[in-house]
Amino acid sequence: MANLLEPDAVLLVIDVQQGFDDAYWGERNNPDAEANIARLIEAWNTAGRPAVRVRHASTNPGSPLRPDHSGHAYKPEVAALTPALEITKSVHSAFLGTPDLGEWLKARDARQVVITGIQTNRCCETTARMAGDLGYDVLFVIDATHTFGEMGPDGVMVTADEFARATAANIHRHFGTVVHTRDLLG
Repeated sequence: MANLLEPDAVLLVIDVQQGFDDAYWGERNNPDAEANIARLIEAWNTAGRPAVRVRHASTNPGSPLRPDHSGHAYKPEVAALTPALEITKSVHSAFLGTPDLGEWLKARDARQVVITGIQTNRCCETTARMAGDLGYDVLFVIDATHTFGEMGPDGVMVTADEFARATAANIHRHFGTVVHTRDLLG
């Protein structure tokens, strides 16, 4: 699948922040997500492809992702990345951050976005859905994302793996193509 990548494919690295290591979130899945993100960043740097780093600036006073909290900082795997664009957002979609991702992609005449980051079923999925609806070729790197389990409205716990499977089903063939890191790196 490495041939699925366009030469100027844009890597989106979404919300890979230290605050997601906080117990606040609960139990996570995919302990290899950050290592896979780091491998993709290295491949993008080597190929000279553009990468966009996105950071969530929570407006919730209890969130470890709020700007005045140490959790707002990037995780080491992405801290050294020199992005072609840096976006700050306080909502789920990277397309609703500042500066404007859509305008930047249009100015570059970019057609393809490769989505990685945290949380699989929140900011990554929301960004993928918007990208797909806007006509971009979306590659969603499922093993370069992770998420957390949560209690549903019916009082039943939904595991992180269940959320990830649902996201893969939501995205694949509807908003983009779900792939794995090895598919892109060969």
